[in-house]
Amino acid sequence: MADAAVIGAQWGDEGKGKIVDWLSARADVVVRFQGGHNAGHTLVIDGETYKLSLLPSGVVRKGCVGVIGSGVVVDPFALIAEIDRLAGQGVAITPDNLRIAENATLILPVHSELDQMREASAAGVKIGTTKRGIGPAYEDKAGRRGLRVVDLASPETLPAKIENLLVHHNALRRGFGEAELDAGALVDTLKEIAPKIAPFAAPVWRELDLARKAGKRILFEGAQGVLLDVDHGTYPFVTSSNTVAGQAATGSGLGPGTVDYVLGIVKAYTTRVGEGPFPTELDDDVGRRLGERGREFGVVTGRKRRCGWFDAALVRQSLKIAGVDGIALTKLDVLDGFEELKVCVGYRIGGETYDYLPAGAERQAAAAPVYETMAGWSGSTERARSWAELPAEAVKYVRRIEELIETPVALVSTSPERDDVILMRDPFQD
Repeated sequence: MADAAVIGAQWGDEGKGKIVDWLSARADVVVRFQGGHNAGHTLVIDGETYKLSLLPSGVVRKGCVGVIGSGVVVDPFALIAEIDRLAGQGVAITPDNLRIAENATLILPVHSELDQMREASAAGVKIGTTKRGIGPAYEDKAGRRGLRVVDLASPETLPAKIENLLVHHNALRRGFGEAELDAGALVDTLKEIAPKIAPFAAPVWRELDLARKAGKRILFEGAQGVLLDVDHGTYPFVTSSNTVAGQAATGSGLGPGTVDYVLGIVKAYTTRVGEGPFPTELDDDVGRRLGERGREFGVVTGRKRRCGWFDAALVRQSLKIAGVDGIALTKLDVLDGFEELKVCVGYRIGGETYDYLPAGAERQAAAAPVYETMAGWSGSTERARSWAELPAEAVKYVRRIEELIETPVALVSTSPERDDVILMRDPFQD
């Protein structure tokens, strides 16, 4: 029985939530392995909409266990708020269906405050973060001064650890002209939230190993997208974690051989939130039409997404970097009614032509897309569940994308509803 990983293959917002939910109906365990509550997944199940940020998508399904791995940075206050919100929708989150890695790093209020200071500062590069403290928490993790979930179980150790953390953060706050923080107040805050988090803490590496030995199906759920990977994305306009499939092993505590199939989620056009290069961006009526039809607003922030044509050169690059076996092409229905469609097949930068986006922020910002034009279609692809229901031009579009990205299309999504899928290859099948 195969285990699968789902990752975004663009700049995030590709529609991973629906696909993960569709797969989680047959999974026993769903694992988040990186990122934090800057992720936003929207699930539509039987007409009910669930918006998740930190919780794995599988928690809304009975019989499925959600796991937050050690590669995730956990804001305990945001987590409890999300659990309470789901309870209001009739979904009970308990230690029976949610486990949190005891060695996962915590996001504290000091992290989100630092994030906001940096984004508001007149100096430095504007990354366009969600201001939720994700980056600063990863910095403290790498700097070996971060607090972890397991620390909440030993409140007597918190004062010394908080003092050590604030040596760094108070120096930064002084640099921003902000008041220093009192360790005692932060300790009291953590002691208050600790009893709500502690029951979920576990050595998830061990539980996942036991689940695998028992023949359970494990689905690894990525957040953001490959183009936001801290190593392989459009640096410095990236997130603070590795978003590629290899992180599923590191961020969960299982070996790399655990992932049998990597499914990359790819939107039929391109969107991006925040700052950074975007070669195919359309600041015109076509771009606005894509945004309106695709309802392109961030789940977490509500920010309007930048929209543009499909970038085959960039997707091909991200698929190869991430080791993707097949893609799920989402939001094909958003392209219904366009007379013509354009697909980027390369770039011109300083008089040279590239079939990939080279590293270096300056060259990426200067990249001009080289387009291939295709005929659009007047018919509807919405809610199609077989190739026969698609207009001929839509089939040609999908097949041409498949050729350009050099990766097979495993499934096509034709609406936000979970069952509106055309399946060619089941990621859970060996």
